[in-house]
Parts: sequence; structure tokens; C-alpha cells
Amino acid sequence: MLIGDVARQSGVSARMLRHYESLGLVRPSGRTDSGYREYSDENIRRILHIEILRSLGLSLQEVGRALDDPAFAPPELVDDLIRRTRERIAAETELLTRLRRIGAAEPAGWEDVLRIVALLQALESNSPGARQRAALSAASAAEDVPVPVDALAEAVLGESDPVVAGALRWALVRSGEDASALLAEGLGSPSAEVRERAVRAIAEIPHGDSTARLRDALADPDPVVRECAALALGARGAADAVPTLLDMVVVGRSDADAADALSALAADPVVAERIATGFVDRLASGTSGASARRRVAQALADVPGATASRALADLAQDEDRAVALTATYIRGLRDARRPA
Repeated sequence: MLIGDVARQSGVSARMLRHYESLGLVRPSGRTDSGYREYSDENIRRILHIEILRSLGLSLQEVGRALDDPAFAPPELVDDLIRRTRERIAAETELLTRLRRIGAAEPAGWEDVLRIVALLQALESNSPGARQRAALSAASAAEDVPVPVDALAEAVLGESDPVVAGALRWALVRSGEDASALLAEGLGSPSAEVRERAVRAIAEIPHGDSTARLRDALADPDPVVRECAALALGARGAADAVPTLLDMVVVGRSDADAADALSALAADPVVAERIATGFVDRLASGTSGASARRRVAQALADVPGATASRALADLAQDEDRAVALTATYIRGLRDARRPA
């Protein structure tokens, strides 16, 4: 069979067939009297084998070794091809993500495209300073240059430097977009650190579904995540946070912040009663040490109502002198504030 016929039947161009010959991959079985290449059935089978192996990603050099070198075993090569393919897919996926982010930002012109690409590259820098500058740049340019909000959200969830994380959260808020849905993906992370970052970022978003997302985080298995959510909800006047805030006071984790949040929530008489009752129940469990009882007494200072007053009266009789003195002092302050 002549080279033109082989090309038509195999789908391999005559030029490529001649290239295969130059590399020694396929040698025509002979030539016609006119000097044209002739290919045997065995030649054609080899051409098909070459194309099959090329379709797996083998280089022409590897194809030659696979067909001619008995010591060239498939397992090692296949493992290497798998690794290379995964790397290529990762690179292509990264490029696709970047292109989608550029498209979603709806750049008005190539200047915007260049700024967005520069921002994305800076957010991926190994330098915290470069990442912080990128975040601040995104925040300051939010009104004039399209900012890929999903890239900022992803950066927030992956940022371990607290200073950079703060700048990224500010940039998210400045973007004006409701990024809580994007950040909510972090709430499902197996890493407690990522979930905490998600909560801290969601807490700074004042609109959209952010409050609902924070309520979901109150059920998180990690206490730090729950406490971050509770403090944010307390600042928003959400009484859902009360149980967690009470526990924070008792165990002494961010207890001053928790007490401040409870004080603000206690402006509602119904919630104030719930707070006081919650503290009474925790004291009655008998598991609170003297330091915990003293913190409870301090937290009750700004919780109005009869239940809080009775709890302070009991604490004023506490066997621990420091607890008793604290409760007595706070009762005196409450009496002084009471209308005559």
C-alpha cells in the first residue's frame, strides 16, 4: 500500500508518516520501481499502535521504547502518565478558574483584565506583604475596578496571617457583594481553622444571609468556631447566642467580650430573664469553681431583673471570699442605680 493510501485509511498524514520514518518508528517494507514507499499490513498495524500509544499521552520517544524495548515496562510509565495528567488537569483547572473569575468581574477593557490578573497573582503570592497589598488594593479599587469576589473569599478562607486576613475581610465588605454564600463553603470544611476564618469573615458582612450562616455555626463541633459565631450574633442582637455566651463566661474564654454581648442582649427583659436563669442553672450544677462564680457575678452586673438580683444575693454569701466581695460590690452598684 502506498503512502497516500495509508494516510487516507489511517488518518495519519503523509507528512507525519515520513516523520515517523525519520525517527525510525515505522520503516516502509519497500519501495516501488518508481521509488514510492510501500507499507505492509505489519507496517499499518504498527502505525495504529503508535497512534493508540500517542493517545495516552506518550511522547514519540516513549512510543518507540514501548514498541521496541522489552525492558520498558508499562506500570512505571503509566504511573508517570497519571502524575503528568493530574498536573496538567490541575494547571488547566487553575486557568479555567482564573478565566471564569475574570469573566464574572465583567471587565470593561483590557486595562481591567490586566488589573484583575495582577490582583489574582498577588493573592497567591508566598509573601504576606504582597497578599496584604493586594487586599488593600482590591478594597480601595472596589468602586472603580471589577473585583473577583470569589477569589477574595477563597483567599480569606486560606489566609493564616491575621493581618492579611483582616485586610481581605475588609476588601470583601468593600466589594458590596453578599459573599456569605461563598464563605459558607468554608463552614463545611474539615478544618476548624478554616471554619473559624469563615465565621470571622461572615461576621463582617452586614447584609444578605450572613446572620443565618452565623446561626448555623452555633452548632459547630469546635468551641472556638461556636464562640466566634456567638459573639457576632450577640453584637447583632440575636438571642440565639445566649447559651454559648453563658458558657464562655463560665469557662473563661473571651469572657469579658461574652459578658458585654450578654449585657447588650439584656436590654430586652425577656432575654434578660433567660440570661439570669441560664447563669443560675449553671451555678446550680455544682461544677463551677470559684473563679467561674466570680465571673458570673461580674456578668450579672448589667442584667436587670429579680432573678439576677437573687443570684447575686446568693453569691454574696459564697464561701469564697473573693466571690462574695465581688457579688456584694455589684449589688451595691445595682442598688445605687435603682430609681428612688
